[in-house]
Formats: sequence, structure tokens, C-alpha cells
Amino acid sequence: MENISFFYESLFKYQYLQNAMFAGIFVGIICGMVGCFIILKGMALMGDAISHAVLPGVVVAYMVGFSFFIGAVIAGVFTALGIGYIAQNSKIKDDAAIGIIFTAAFALGIVLITLRRGTGVDLWHILFGNVLAVSRYDLWTTFGIGIIVLACIFLFYKQLLLSTFDATMAQAIGIPTKLIHYLLMLLLSLVTVSALKTVGIILVVAMLVTPGAIAYLLTDRFPVMLGLSALFGVFSSIVGVYFSYVYDVATGASIVLVASVLFATAFLLSPKQGVFIRWFRAYLSKKI
Repeated sequence: MENISFFYESLFKYQYLQNAMFAGIFVGIICGMVGCFIILKGMALMGDAISHAVLPGVVVAYMVGFSFFIGAVIAGVFTALGIGYIAQNSKIKDDAAIGIIFTAAFALGIVLITLRRGTGVDLWHILFGNVLAVSRYDLWTTFGIGIIVLACIFLFYKQLLLSTFDATMAQAIGIPTKLIHYLLMLLLSLVTVSALKTVGIILVVAMLVTPGAIAYLLTDRFPVMLGLSALFGVFSSIVGVYFSYVYDVATGASIVLVASVLFATAFLLSPKQGVFIRWFRAYLSKKI
């Protein structure tokens, strides 16, 4: 209780902690909702690829004096296009193309970071995140990205939904599935950018996948899944920031660990899918 009171008092006292909390909430919502589409389309590896491949875009943006948000979005879009082009114009399958592109881009980003040593610009925080260093500008940028992402999901909900569950049917009734696919890639890039300061490039895929996976274990209805995923993303961010501040541990890792504990709980105790619940039902059926 003392730790909770200490955190509660600090939350109203320090602006940077308020920024961190709001940023975590925004990121939890949009990562959770976009992650639902990523999971159901079997594109978790693509999320991992884009989250890593934005690194050179961030570094180049710093080098030329642009906002790293712009560099990251451009790098993410080019990564998605490059993966699609290789897969469609060679014998290489999607998973191999993803592995080639994202490792090459990530390696390029690491090399560029090492070349910046001694310039007074430290970019290593982009890898692991530092939500407690979120500025007011970063907060408003994250909020703006969140509004764009949510607006796109709302406006193209039916197209995204149908192309996610039945791409063949969607194409048959005239939905431009390729365009919808690249729209999803753009949203994925934007979400990745918004989470850079919160959990960093390395851990952002966890926030994209884990809340959605928890929701997937708890419901069979997609609208409910979207809401639950956003809720779990927000809860993970709030609790993660709390533990990070009170116990002085890495914020991004703390957020991801909270989400992982929630997933483990759902995996074991979910009413329909929980391992322990299924074992218990099997045990009762044998007794009867």
C-alpha cells in the first residue's frame, strides 16, 4: 500500500510520469487493436520484421535533422513493400523474405548507430524504450498517431474484417485485398513508431501480439476481442509503468512482463481454452 500511495502522489506531482502514463495508455490501445488483425492473419512475424526494420529510418532521420517518426514510417512502408516484392517475384516464400529484409535492415540500423558514437546523440534508447523520458511533443505525436490508426480501423472496419477472415471472399466481392493489406502494413508501421519511446523496437512486437493473444483465448467474437485486447494493452502499460517507477526497472521490459503474466494466466485458466480448465473438465468427465 505504501508503494501505491507513493506512486499515486508522484503521478500528480511529476509531469514526466503523467506523460509516461498517458503514452502507455495510448500505445496499449492501438497496439492491442492492430494486433488483433495481425494475429488472425498469421502475420506476427511481419510485425516483428517491421518493428525491427524501422531502426535505420530512425537513425537516418536523426542524421538529416528530420523527425524520427517520419523516418520510421518511411522505413516501415518500404520494408512491407520490399517483402511483398521479393515473395511475389521469386521462389522465396514470405517467411524467408521477412527474415532476409528485417535482419538486413536491423543490422544496417545497428551499424549506423555505432557510426554516431561520439557525436553526443544516443540512439540506443530506441531499441529498448524509455517511457519515463516521453516529452509533451512525443505524447501529442503518439496521440495523433493513435487517432489516425483508430480512424482507419473505424472507416475500413468491414474491409479489414472480411479480408482478415476470408481474403478469397473479399476479393470475389470486389474488395481490393492488396490495398487493404498495405493499409494494414501502414497501420503496423504507425503503431511501431508510436511505441518506440514506450517499449522500444525490440519489445514492440510483444505489445502487438500478446494483448491480442490474451483476448483471442477469452472470446470468439471479434468486436469483443478488439475491446479486450485494447483493455489488456492499457492494463499492461499502467501496471508496467508502476513497477518501473517504484522498483526502478526498465519500463518497456516491465510492461511486456505484465502482459506475459496475463497471457500465462489466460492460457492456464481461460474458461474455454485454459489448460487447467480442460484438464479439470476431463477429470470430472472420467469421474462421472
